[in-house]
Amino acid sequence: MYINYSDENDRLTPEIWNLVQQAADKAMELELGERLAAHGISAAAVDAEIGVTIVSDNEILELNREYREKDSVTDVLSFPQFEGLEGIEEAILSESESSLLLGDVVICHDQAMRQAEEYGTGATRELLYLFVHSVMHLMGYDHENEEDKKIMRTHEEAVLESIGVKR
Repeated sequence: MYINYSDENDRLTPEIWNLVQQAADKAMELELGERLAAHGISAAAVDAEIGVTIVSDNEILELNREYREKDSVTDVLSFPQFEGLEGIEEAILSESESSLLLGDVVICHDQAMRQAEEYGTGATRELLYLFVHSVMHLMGYDHENEEDKKIMRTHEEAVLESIGVKR
């Protein structure tokens, strides 16, 4: 998976970007591996891309106002290109595009750092959690109710644990 990232102030270290890459690859494998294997396709062979942008409080506030009509700072925004795993699988199988853009992730670095301190998770864990959380949204998961939230959290933790990032 290709991570097209933008961090104008270089707030994330190369080590964190490496873990972001690993998390994206593992999410693709865990979420789509079996589905694609049934068609003789390896998840690792799929030419997919996720755009990741690291922003400030002011930038995420503007995005949250524009896209969600919420006048508040948030930690992460997700902009999926497909309707869940089925839509992603269909696009891969149709081979209609040479590169598959799964969507975009926008992480507010300022808010992530506040949450890392508040939750005691540390900066790396918090940033990776927000990225994986957003990737799960790109793949169609949500947390509108407790049942969906539990399912989504299980998938998030599986990805994080698979790359050695624990609570």
